[in-house]
Amino acid sequence: MSHTLHRRGTPDSLSRDYVVFAMSAKGINAENSKYALKEFLDIVTQFNWVNMGDMKTGGYYLVGKDAIMDGVQDTSIVHGVFTSKEDMKAAVRALKEADLGVSITISGIINEVRDGIMAEGLAPHTVEVSMGIKGRTDKLPEDDLLQITTMCGHGMVSQSLVRQMLIDIKKGRRSAEEAGQYLATPCVCGVFNPKRAQEILEELLDVWCLDED
Repeated sequence: MSHTLHRRGTPDSLSRDYVVFAMSAKGINAENSKYALKEFLDIVTQFNWVNMGDMKTGGYYLVGKDAIMDGVQDTSIVHGVFTSKEDMKAAVRALKEADLGVSITISGIINEVRDGIMAEGLAPHTVEVSMGIKGRTDKLPEDDLLQITTMCGHGMVSQSLVRQMLIDIKKGRRSAEEAGQYLATPCVCGVFNPKRAQEILEELLDVWCLDED
């Protein structure tokens, strides 16, 4: 999925960020695929997920798990978000055993993903990589903030909201965990990693000078 290719961060931070998707192919296996896609969600949500969603219905922090499960369609693109390679591997292992007949895509550091699926006897069919950001890069927020905002591939998590979360945490209005989950809400499809956002926010509190309101 190309909208998850542009996540920024250090190798250490990105090693705790994986998104596992499932989708059918229009005109090939889409008819009645909603049952397989729903079973996919049943499987991946057994393995310490931190977010999940359906491109048609929304993300967990926006609409909730029940609405996502009830709204799965043949044309849905569903996914689970994980913070560890081991959890991602466990989900892939279970998906391999289930053999659902739909396409599976994994977003993460290439070597980590490749090692993870090859350990389960699988090999990648196709690899997509980000070539970076072109154009008026001077208009972008600081790299520190891009680590968080790029976790929403549709650009719905603003730098201003991230700055406000930092202020709220510093003033004791909410915890870093609550702030990470709040930032996941505007990511309408649900690929945002709130746990990783929490970790980044906690790191930034020690190094950023904030203009408090």
